[in-house]
Amino acid sequence: MPFRMLNLILLIIFGYLLGSIPSGLLISQAKGIDIRKVGSGNIGGTNVLRALGFKWAGLTIISDVFKGVVPAYLAINFLTLDWQVVLVAISPILGHVFPVWLKFKGGKGVATTIGALLILLEWKILLVWPLIWLLVLVTSKTMSFTNLLMASFLPLAFWFSSFSLTYFIFGFILAILIWWTHRENLQRIKEGTEPKFKLKKSP
Repeated sequence: MPFRMLNLILLIIFGYLLGSIPSGLLISQAKGIDIRKVGSGNIGGTNVLRALGFKWAGLTIISDVFKGVVPAYLAINFLTLDWQVVLVAISPILGHVFPVWLKFKGGKGVATTIGALLILLEWKILLVWPLIWLLVLVTSKTMSFTNLLMASFLPLAFWFSSFSLTYFIFGFILAILIWWTHRENLQRIKEGTEPKFKLKKSP
């Protein structure tokens, strides 16, 4: 097996296993709570925020972002072809959404996707992206709606960042994945029952 192909396979496996570490669940369990039985039942940062407050949600989000940063960084430095980098970059996101340790029932993949974006997107887009995200969040006060709207622009963000068809398709795949993981949120948005975003934990 060629050395570069071996690198690709090892990085994909590493990315998936790293991504499948359930940061939110481990942090909540350390605080005496099973986050899967609180709020929406999701193991991501938004649900941790509702249950444990900003500090622990921040730690969860940083951990989940880190899971996306490391494989993408390694891919950029050890692989040369766009399609190889993309396969490695998506592996921790798939690991987060479908973790082997939790019977393939994980989080929504947003923070881990952001980690990959920090490495793969051009710096000018990275400067504008959080400003738009914050503006939408402040306006809508709904985290899921904000994430879904921003995910919809991922194909364009990748195109203007790289002008690569591979990355453009990658953006579409990420957008579809994030919309799929938010299908329950979409139903609640439709019914008007989706919780509003707050910076403090629920009483």
